[in-house]
Amino acid sequence: MPKTLLVASRNAKKLRELRRVLDESGVAELELVGLDEVAPFPETPETGATFEENALVKARDGALATGMACVADDSGLEVDALNGMPGVLSARWAGAHGDDLANTTLLLGQLGDVPDDRRGARFVSACALALPDGSASVVRGEWPGVIAREPRGAGGFGYDPVFVPEGETRSSAELSPQEKDAASHRGRALRLLLPALIDLTRD
Repeated sequence: MPKTLLVASRNAKKLRELRRVLDESGVAELELVGLDEVAPFPETPETGATFEENALVKARDGALATGMACVADDSGLEVDALNGMPGVLSARWAGAHGDDLANTTLLLGQLGDVPDDRRGARFVSACALALPDGSASVVRGEWPGVIAREPRGAGGFGYDPVFVPEGETRSSAELSPQEKDAASHRGRALRLLLPALIDLTRD
């Protein structure tokens, strides 16, 4: 019988991404449920100074409230010319949480005068797994690249249309889901977490 794993997110694209990573690794015994599929519970504000802190808080909240193992991701974009910002503020860089267009527009405006050779950036993902017994682990994945001068592509979400991965000419939003999973920050972090996720299926 499949074990249930809570994914501390309401983003359906994140759930599908984790499902693809698990399927490609042959882990079919985990049933994924998102926050919209469980009873509401108090969620601690994401006020951590690092992606790791925020991911751990979200995972622990979910495990404590539901009694299920819970995986949580906190991710964002670090831009060299902005001294690593927007960082943990990526989702609310323009003020309102999750306004992808406003966030991207503000970022491009801030980098308007920055030359091509100084537009380095990286996507970062910290993925945490928390168990109801209080134990937890967290891993980090990074995806280096540069910031384009204008958005390209309709895939992905967030800053994907303006992020060109290292070694690519296409933006992240122009990659297929499979190409993105193979290289992305979240894909890298989730694969580091796989041994712990596989252990859940053995209990």
